[in-house]
Amino acid sequence: MTIETPEAELRRLAAQATLDEFKDKPFRLGDRDCVRMAAAHLRRLGYKVKLPPKGAYRTVRTARKALADRGFADLCAAVDAHGLERIPPAAAVVGDIIACPGAEEFGPALHVALGNGRTVGYHEDLIGAGVLQPIEYVAAWRATPIT
Repeated sequence: MTIETPEAELRRLAAQATLDEFKDKPFRLGDRDCVRMAAAHLRRLGYKVKLPPKGAYRTVRTARKALADRGFADLCAAVDAHGLERIPPAAAVVGDIIACPGAEEFGPALHVALGNGRTVGYHEDLIGAGVLQPIEYVAAWRATPIT
């Protein structure tokens, strides 16, 4: 007999693993950034996410070019292309993907919902990813585990 792990537990485990992997590790565009963090999280939930190789972009200009080369206007369009359902940000639960306003030169930044309004994400005042409590949102997506 096989006991299945409830969806909420899969979400919690994936979110915790993402937090553990990225928390306090220095931001490095193309290596450790919000795109790599969201992709690692989605992979933990069973999604297939294709990204340029690590180091393929190192500047805002080359990151935007990498998005444009794949036909995306911004990170929100890239997440939409993965087939995740858009939800109101207030409906996000542990493990969902949230886009928040980022630094002006970057555009929206991707976060992973941790619960109670908290997320794991990058912020210009932190060295690495940290636990944040956003006050403004751009979009959110339901990241249901694929089993």
